[in-house]
Amino acid sequence: MKKYIYYLTFGILLIDQMVKYFVVQNIVLSEVISVIPNFFYLTYVKNTGGAWSLFHSIPYLLIIISFVFLIFMNRYILKIKEFSLIEIISYGFLMGGVLGNLIDRVLVSGVIDYIGFQFGSYYYPIFNLADIFIVLGMVLIIMKEFGGFKNEHSRG
Repeated sequence: MKKYIYYLTFGILLIDQMVKYFVVQNIVLSEVISVIPNFFYLTYVKNTGGAWSLFHSIPYLLIIISFVFLIFMNRYILKIKEFSLIEIISYGFLMGGVLGNLIDRVLVSGVIDYIGFQFGSYYYPIFNLADIFIVLGMVLIIMKEFGGFKNEHSRG
């Protein structure tokens, strides 16, 4: 059922925006809060670029790409008659994550990131929950396309 893609999209978006609101209200910009010393920390940063701050000098490009992606996905969903459970989950994850970061880009001129990991002296780029859902959605699509899921039942 197509509506489940949209329900999941809205749920992901709601959770993402609630967590970002909590971060903005409770963590000072650039403050670092150690959760697991020398491994996991929370910090509030605003990323004007994409993954690893790519395209930070042209943030409007990311807004346009996000809008185009969401329009494409919506048209695709409306066109296709049936979806497997994996497709419902992956499309909902992707659209919810993209929409969450798009809202940040439009409302606060950058994506609110807050999850950080440190591996020795290496600091992995800071990210957020929406990014996690985007990656999970893509991984599920790739696994489905390369035969990672067998005997799925389609849902209309």
